[in-house]
Amino acid sequence: MKETILSLCPGPWSDYELIDTGGFEKLERFGKFILSRPEPQAIWDKSLPESEWRSLAHAHFNKEKNNPEKGQWQQLKAMPHNWSVGYHNADGLKLTLNLAQTSFKHIGLFPEQAVNWDYLYRKIKAFPGQKPKVLNLFAYTGAASVACRAAGAEVTHLDSVKQVVTWSKHNMESSNLDSIRWIVDDAMKFIKREARRGNVYQGIILDPPAYGRGPDGEKWILEEQINEMLKTCAEILDPKNHFLLLNMYSLSFSSLIAANLIRSNFGEVKNAEHGELYLEEKQGKKLPLGIFFRFSSF
Repeated sequence: MKETILSLCPGPWSDYELIDTGGFEKLERFGKFILSRPEPQAIWDKSLPESEWRSLAHAHFNKEKNNPEKGQWQQLKAMPHNWSVGYHNADGLKLTLNLAQTSFKHIGLFPEQAVNWDYLYRKIKAFPGQKPKVLNLFAYTGAASVACRAAGAEVTHLDSVKQVVTWSKHNMESSNLDSIRWIVDDAMKFIKREARRGNVYQGIILDPPAYGRGPDGEKWILEEQINEMLKTCAEILDPKNHFLLLNMYSLSFSSLIAANLIRSNFGEVKNAEHGELYLEEKQGKKLPLGIFFRFSSF
Protein backbone atom coordinates (compact mmCIF):
# COMPACT_ATOMS: atom_id res chain seq x y z
CA MET A 1 0.00 0.00 0.00
CA LYS A 2 1.35 3.41 -0.97
CA GLU A 3 1.48 5.99 1.79
CA THR A 4 2.23 9.69 1.44
CA ILE A 5 4.46 11.22 4.10
CA LEU A 6 4.11 15.00 4.26
CA SER A 7 6.67 17.72 4.89
CA LEU A 8 4.95 20.86 6.14
CA CYS A 9 6.33 24.38 6.55
CA PRO A 10 4.49 27.54 7.67
CA GLY A 11 3.63 30.05 4.97
CA PRO A 12 4.74 33.70 4.95
CA TRP A 13 4.74 35.21 8.44
CA SER A 14 5.62 38.88 8.83
CA ASP A 15 6.74 38.54 12.46
CA TYR A 16 9.03 35.52 11.99
CA GLU A 17 11.78 34.37 9.66
CA LEU A 18 14.57 31.83 9.83
CA ILE A 19 17.59 33.67 8.48
CA ASP A 20 20.32 31.01 8.52
CA THR A 21 21.24 27.67 10.09
CA GLY A 22 24.41 25.63 10.53
CA GLY A 23 27.17 24.79 12.98
CA PHE A 24 24.50 23.44 15.36
CA GLU A 25 22.86 26.88 15.58
CA LYS A 26 19.99 28.86 14.04
CA LEU A 27 19.56 32.59 13.45
CA GLU A 28 15.94 33.79 13.67
CA ARG A 29 13.97 37.02 13.64
CA PHE A 30 11.02 37.33 16.01
CA GLY A 31 9.32 40.63 15.30
CA LYS A 32 12.02 43.31 15.44
CA PHE A 33 14.63 41.20 17.21
CA ILE A 34 17.11 38.60 15.94
CA LEU A 35 18.33 35.71 18.09
CA SER A 36 21.00 33.05 17.63
CA ARG A 37 20.60 29.86 19.63
CA PRO A 38 21.53 26.16 19.58
CA GLU A 39 19.93 23.76 17.09
CA PRO A 40 21.10 20.13 17.26
CA GLN A 41 19.62 19.29 13.83
CA ALA A 42 21.72 21.93 12.00
CA ILE A 43 24.77 19.74 11.42
CA TRP A 44 25.84 21.50 8.17
CA ASP A 45 27.88 24.69 7.67
CA LYS A 46 26.40 28.16 8.02
CA SER A 47 25.73 30.02 4.77
CA LEU A 48 26.49 33.44 6.24
CA PRO A 49 29.86 34.27 7.83
CA GLU A 50 30.13 34.22 11.60
CA SER A 51 30.77 37.97 11.60
CA GLU A 52 27.38 38.57 9.97
CA TRP A 53 25.62 36.39 12.52
CA ARG A 54 27.19 38.45 15.30
CA SER A 55 26.37 41.75 13.65
CA LEU A 56 22.73 40.78 13.07
CA ALA A 57 21.92 39.15 16.42
CA HIS A 58 20.40 41.11 19.29
CA ALA A 59 21.05 38.18 21.65
CA HIS A 60 22.95 34.90 21.64
CA PHE A 61 22.33 31.85 23.82
CA ASN A 62 25.51 30.60 25.52
CA LYS A 63 24.92 26.94 26.27
CA GLU A 64 26.39 25.02 29.17
CA LYS A 65 29.30 22.77 28.28
CA ASN A 66 27.56 19.55 29.30
CA ASN A 67 23.96 20.46 28.47
CA PRO A 68 23.21 22.20 25.14
CA GLU A 69 19.63 22.91 26.24
CA LYS A 70 20.63 24.94 29.30
CA GLY A 71 22.68 28.10 29.66
CA GLN A 72 22.01 31.83 29.56
CA TRP A 73 21.21 34.59 27.09
CA GLN A 74 23.85 37.18 26.26
CA GLN A 75 22.46 40.45 24.93
CA LEU A 76 24.54 41.90 22.09
CA LYS A 77 22.27 44.89 21.34
CA ALA A 78 19.62 46.76 23.28
CA MET A 79 16.35 44.83 23.40
CA PRO A 80 13.63 44.06 25.98
CA HIS A 81 13.48 40.79 27.91
CA ASN A 82 9.79 40.52 26.96
CA TRP A 83 8.11 41.36 23.66
CA SER A 84 5.22 40.14 21.53
CA VAL A 85 4.76 38.83 18.01
CA GLY A 86 1.55 38.44 16.06
CA TYR A 87 0.21 35.55 14.05
CA HIS A 88 -2.69 36.47 11.80
CA ASN A 89 -3.75 33.18 10.17
CA ALA A 90 -5.87 32.21 13.20
CA ASP A 91 -7.85 35.30 14.21
CA GLY A 92 -4.86 37.45 15.11
CA LEU A 93 -3.03 35.65 17.89
CA LYS A 94 -0.60 37.72 19.96
CA LEU A 95 2.14 35.70 21.64
CA THR A 96 4.59 36.87 24.30
CA LEU A 97 8.27 35.91 24.09
CA ASN A 98 10.69 35.98 27.00
CA LEU A 99 14.48 35.62 27.24
CA ALA A 100 14.69 35.59 31.01
CA GLN A 101 11.86 33.26 32.05
CA THR A 102 13.97 30.09 32.14
CA SER A 103 17.59 28.94 31.83
CA PHE A 104 16.69 27.11 28.59
CA LYS A 105 17.12 28.21 24.98
CA HIS A 106 13.35 28.26 24.44
CA ILE A 107 11.60 31.63 24.38
CA GLY A 108 7.95 30.59 24.43
CA LEU A 109 7.28 29.95 20.75
CA PHE A 110 7.88 27.07 18.32
CA PRO A 111 7.30 28.68 14.89
CA GLU A 112 7.10 25.39 12.96
CA GLN A 113 3.90 24.64 14.89
CA ALA A 114 2.05 27.37 12.98
CA VAL A 115 0.93 24.76 10.43
CA ASN A 116 -0.78 22.90 13.27
CA TRP A 117 -2.40 26.06 14.68
CA ASP A 118 -3.92 26.55 11.23
CA TYR A 119 -5.07 22.90 11.14
CA LEU A 120 -6.70 23.13 14.58
CA TYR A 121 -8.39 26.40 13.73
CA ARG A 122 -9.82 24.97 10.49
CA LYS A 123 -11.02 21.77 12.16
CA ILE A 124 -12.81 23.60 14.96
CA LYS A 125 -14.46 26.04 12.56
CA ALA A 126 -15.70 23.06 10.50
CA PHE A 127 -16.67 20.89 13.49
CA PRO A 128 -20.11 19.28 13.09
CA GLY A 129 -22.69 20.31 15.68
CA GLN A 130 -21.69 22.14 18.84
CA LYS A 131 -18.18 23.47 19.23
CA PRO A 132 -15.81 20.82 20.62
CA LYS A 133 -14.20 20.33 23.99
CA VAL A 134 -10.43 20.29 23.37
CA LEU A 135 -7.73 18.97 25.71
CA ASN A 136 -4.20 20.32 25.15
CA LEU A 137 -1.63 18.18 26.97
CA PHE A 138 1.98 19.34 27.54
CA ALA A 139 0.57 22.68 26.40
CA TYR A 140 3.59 24.88 27.26
CA THR A 141 2.86 28.58 26.59
CA GLY A 142 -0.39 27.83 24.87
CA ALA A 143 -0.28 28.98 21.25
CA ALA A 144 -2.34 25.92 20.25
CA SER A 145 -4.75 26.53 23.12
CA VAL A 146 -5.22 30.14 22.06
CA ALA A 147 -5.76 29.12 18.40
CA CYS A 148 -8.42 26.61 19.48
CA ARG A 149 -10.14 29.15 21.71
CA ALA A 150 -10.06 31.75 18.92
CA ALA A 151 -11.93 29.24 16.73
CA GLY A 152 -14.59 28.84 19.42
CA ALA A 153 -13.62 25.61 21.20
CA GLU A 154 -13.99 24.93 24.91
CA VAL A 155 -10.33 24.46 25.84
CA THR A 156 -8.61 22.68 28.74
CA HIS A 157 -4.91 23.58 28.86
CA LEU A 158 -2.60 21.36 30.90
CA ASP A 159 1.06 21.78 31.75
CA SER A 160 3.14 20.64 34.71
CA VAL A 161 4.90 24.01 35.20
CA LYS A 162 2.88 26.75 36.90
CA GLN A 163 4.92 29.63 35.48
CA VAL A 164 4.31 28.60 31.85
CA VAL A 165 0.58 28.28 32.57
CA THR A 166 0.72 31.89 33.80
CA TRP A 167 2.55 32.76 30.57
CA SER A 168 -0.23 31.05 28.60
CA LYS A 169 -2.87 33.12 30.40
CA HIS A 170 -1.08 36.25 29.26
CA ASN A 171 -1.12 34.97 25.66
CA MET A 172 -4.87 34.37 25.93
CA GLU A 173 -5.51 37.85 27.30
CA SER A 174 -3.18 39.51 24.78
CA SER A 175 -5.19 37.82 22.02
CA ASN A 176 -8.43 39.29 23.47
CA LEU A 177 -9.77 35.89 24.50
CA ASP A 178 -10.99 34.35 27.75
CA SER A 179 -12.41 31.24 29.47
CA ILE A 180 -9.61 28.71 28.87
CA ARG A 181 -9.54 26.14 31.68
CA TRP A 182 -6.07 25.97 33.24
CA ILE A 183 -4.68 22.80 34.83
CA VAL A 184 -1.26 22.37 36.49
CA ASP A 185 -0.83 18.60 36.73
CA ASP A 186 1.00 15.55 35.47
CA ALA A 187 -0.47 14.72 32.05
CA MET A 188 -0.63 10.96 32.55
CA LYS A 189 -2.28 11.21 35.96
CA PHE A 190 -4.83 13.71 34.65
CA ILE A 191 -5.99 11.70 31.64
CA LYS A 192 -6.27 8.51 33.71
CA ARG A 193 -8.53 10.37 36.14
CA GLU A 194 -10.57 11.70 33.21
CA ALA A 195 -10.96 8.15 31.88
CA ARG A 196 -12.15 6.90 35.28
CA ARG A 197 -14.65 9.77 35.45
CA GLY A 198 -15.97 8.99 31.98
CA ASN A 199 -15.09 12.46 30.65
CA VAL A 200 -14.82 12.78 26.87
CA TYR A 201 -13.14 15.32 24.58
CA GLN A 202 -13.78 15.91 20.91
CA GLY A 203 -10.23 17.17 20.32
CA ILE A 204 -6.92 16.11 21.89
CA ILE A 205 -3.53 17.74 21.31
CA LEU A 206 -0.34 16.06 22.51
CA ASP A 207 3.08 17.68 22.23
CA PRO A 208 5.18 15.69 24.70
CA PRO A 209 8.86 16.39 25.38
CA ALA A 210 11.49 13.70 25.06
CA TYR A 211 12.08 13.97 28.81
CA GLY A 212 10.21 15.85 31.51
CA ARG A 213 8.98 16.04 35.08
CA GLY A 214 5.49 16.45 36.50
CA PRO A 215 4.73 18.97 39.28
CA ASP A 216 5.50 16.36 41.96
CA GLY A 217 8.61 15.02 40.23
CA GLU A 218 6.81 12.41 38.12
CA LYS A 219 9.20 11.18 35.44
CA TRP A 220 8.30 11.36 31.75
CA ILE A 221 10.34 9.46 29.13
CA LEU A 222 8.76 9.69 25.68
CA GLU A 223 9.59 6.28 24.23
CA GLU A 224 8.65 4.48 27.46
CA GLN A 225 5.30 6.19 28.12
CA ILE A 226 3.79 7.55 24.91
CA ASN A 227 2.11 4.23 24.03
CA GLU A 228 0.35 4.07 27.41
CA MET A 229 -0.68 7.72 27.10
CA LEU A 230 -2.23 7.20 23.67
CA LYS A 231 -4.03 4.09 24.95
CA THR A 232 -5.68 6.27 27.61
CA CYS A 233 -6.38 9.07 25.12
CA ALA A 234 -8.33 6.53 23.04
CA GLU A 235 -10.63 6.07 26.05
CA ILE A 236 -11.44 9.79 26.36
CA LEU A 237 -11.69 10.76 22.67
CA ASP A 238 -15.28 11.08 21.46
CA PRO A 239 -15.85 8.07 19.17
CA LYS A 240 -18.29 9.96 16.91
CA ASN A 241 -16.92 13.44 16.16
CA HIS A 242 -13.27 13.99 16.92
CA PHE A 243 -9.78 15.11 15.93
CA LEU A 244 -6.36 14.38 17.39
CA LEU A 245 -2.96 15.93 16.84
CA LEU A 246 0.27 14.31 18.01
CA ASN A 247 3.64 16.11 17.81
CA MET A 248 6.94 14.55 18.79
CA TYR A 249 10.41 16.04 18.71
CA SER A 250 13.03 13.35 19.10
CA LEU A 251 16.11 12.97 16.92
CA SER A 252 15.54 9.22 16.61
CA PHE A 253 11.81 9.28 15.79
CA SER A 254 10.22 8.83 12.36
CA SER A 255 6.59 9.73 11.64
CA LEU A 256 6.13 6.02 10.87
CA ILE A 257 6.56 5.44 14.61
CA ALA A 258 3.73 7.89 15.26
CA ALA A 259 1.61 6.13 12.61
CA ASN A 260 2.17 2.75 14.24
CA LEU A 261 1.33 4.14 17.69
CA ILE A 262 -1.91 5.70 16.46
CA ARG A 263 -3.06 2.63 14.57
CA SER A 264 -2.28 0.24 17.42
CA ASN A 265 -4.29 2.36 19.87
CA PHE A 266 -7.06 3.86 17.71
CA GLY A 267 -7.37 1.33 14.88
CA GLU A 268 -7.94 2.59 11.35
CA VAL A 269 -8.55 6.33 11.60
CA LYS A 270 -10.07 8.70 9.04
CA ASN A 271 -8.42 11.63 7.28
CA ALA A 272 -4.98 10.68 8.60
CA GLU A 273 -1.91 12.77 7.79
CA HIS A 274 1.61 12.33 9.06
CA GLY A 275 5.11 13.50 8.33
CA GLU A 276 7.59 16.09 9.51
CA LEU A 277 7.54 19.80 10.22
CA TYR A 278 10.30 22.06 8.98
CA LEU A 279 11.30 25.68 8.60
CA GLU A 280 12.92 26.99 5.43
CA GLU A 281 15.60 29.64 5.89
CA LYS A 282 16.33 32.59 3.66
CA GLN A 283 19.48 30.84 2.38
CA GLY A 284 17.40 27.91 1.08
CA LYS A 285 18.18 25.11 3.56
CA LYS A 286 15.33 23.28 5.27
CA LEU A 287 15.53 22.65 9.02
CA PRO A 288 13.53 19.60 10.24
CA LEU A 289 11.81 20.22 13.57
CA GLY A 290 9.84 17.19 14.63
CA ILE A 291 7.16 14.82 13.40
CA PHE A 292 3.37 14.84 13.55
CA PHE A 293 0.36 12.61 13.10
CA ARG A 294 -3.15 14.05 12.90
CA PHE A 295 -6.56 12.63 12.07
CA SER A 296 -10.22 13.59 12.27
CA SER A 297 -13.62 11.98 11.84
CA PHE A 298 -14.71 14.70 9.40
